[in-house]
Amino acid sequence: MMTPEELDQLEELLTDDLFQGEAMTLDILQGFLCAVVSAPYPVLPSDWLDHALGENPAYQNQAQAQQILDLLMKFYNEIAVSLAEGEDFDLFLYGHEDNQDEIDYEPWCEGYIFGSQIGRVNWFEAAGEFAPDLSEKLEVFMLLSGMLKEDAIQHKEPWLSPSEEKQALGKAAKAFPSAISDIYRFWQAQATGNTTYVHTTPKTGRNDPCPCGSGKKFKQCCGKETLH
Repeated sequence: MMTPEELDQLEELLTDDLFQGEAMTLDILQGFLCAVVSAPYPVLPSDWLDHALGENPAYQNQAQAQQILDLLMKFYNEIAVSLAEGEDFDLFLYGHEDNQDEIDYEPWCEGYIFGSQIGRVNWFEAAGEFAPDLSEKLEVFMLLSGMLKEDAIQHKEPWLSPSEEKQALGKAAKAFPSAISDIYRFWQAQATGNTTYVHTTPKTGRNDPCPCGSGKKFKQCCGKETLH
């Protein structure tokens, strides 16, 4: 387990000038690595390290580079063990810049969505016939990241009313912790052939209303292949 001192150290180092602003902050990094760990097939460090730290960190020396890498891999391994054993773990979420009392889920969820695209395997292709189930599980992150709303506005499509949006975001925030382990277990079920787990809700057709409540068709919302 990482000590509080090690976590503070990693958090501080990620904002150091040596990364020239390219390293992920701790909240984005945790979301990113949760997705990487949960991927349907192994994602090697060589596939995600440059995304996490940037391509050209200006390390002062080899010792500093090793220190940061050790902390990062310890953080990664702790996430991996916690998800594999079904343990709860602390989530690193910061407050909004204009209201520190309100949790800002957007960076964490953006990190998760980005992490789902890392590696050599397309999540939706890997899910096959269970892609709609996967989309339902990802809707928490899509809503909290603001991506669903942004896409609707961009394409001038209907969106939720302010009250409906507030209700949807509140529901997604409550489901947020369990959604992380839910997707991990989804892929574990796929890997073992035990797909009973992923049929907890009716499957959604591509032309059916999206279960996230956006008012759009599934294929135009959570089922879009832009996440690939």
